[in-house]
Amino acid sequence: MDDFKGRLTKDGIRIHEPEDFAGMHAAGRIAADILDRIAPMVVPGETTGAINVAIEKMVEDAGATSATIGYRGYAHASCISVNHVVCHGIPGAKVLKAGDILNIDVTVIHDGWFGDTSRMYVAGEIGRKAERLVQVTHDALMKGIEAVRPGATFGDIGHAIQTYVEAHRMSVVRDFCGHGLGQVFHAPPNVLHYGRPGTGPVLEEGMFFTIEPMVNLGRPETKVLADDWTAVTRDKSLSAQFEHSIGVTASGCEIFTLSPAGKFHPTWFSNT
Repeated sequence: MDDFKGRLTKDGIRIHEPEDFAGMHAAGRIAADILDRIAPMVVPGETTGAINVAIEKMVEDAGATSATIGYRGYAHASCISVNHVVCHGIPGAKVLKAGDILNIDVTVIHDGWFGDTSRMYVAGEIGRKAERLVQVTHDALMKGIEAVRPGATFGDIGHAIQTYVEAHRMSVVRDFCGHGLGQVFHAPPNVLHYGRPGTGPVLEEGMFFTIEPMVNLGRPETKVLADDWTAVTRDKSLSAQFEHSIGVTASGCEIFTLSPAGKFHPTWFSNT
């Protein structure tokens, strides 16, 4: 239940109280821990449906609720987006093959707070082009997070991401964006992953939102398939995404969805 007690900016963005950070950290840690623990299942021969079943049980065992089951008719505890799927991939009978890259996105509700995060995985050995894409996407997210501070703008975040990605001759998806959250799943603002410095709403302490850039090896255009969920690259190029939920502090920001096991960075799998 949404019992927001803070204030709204003129742009309709919620400004949360200092004590609200604890609830977001707790929810974010649950979601991030689930993504840590699902990693051993991401192997050639496994199905995305089986991975989702395991995630659903982990959510339940953590005493949390899946935010996605029942959301606009969605029936799964995760989105699993493989290779040229940009986002909102539906888990099912698809069997992972060696070299597949995939994004797993999980959102939980814990004590009324939403923890939303996603990261990239690879089944088996990763190819060189895919490895570069995954690394650039991860680093672009971190460039965006580095731009977060009171007095900066959302355009500053988008510009930091866009310029980094395009310098590596890749493209930023325009059709999907980050969003405000807290005691609701989606709220203002829309957090664009491209933009011009100094544009958009000004960041204030107490804002909670996701940054979740989607980066394509080819062109940025996407299309949504007939299931009304799965978004793919129009040119069938590979796509990658990383997502953190953050809160703006007096001096910068706090990341609510840090990996407890240090497995968020795309090279973790080569060190295990």
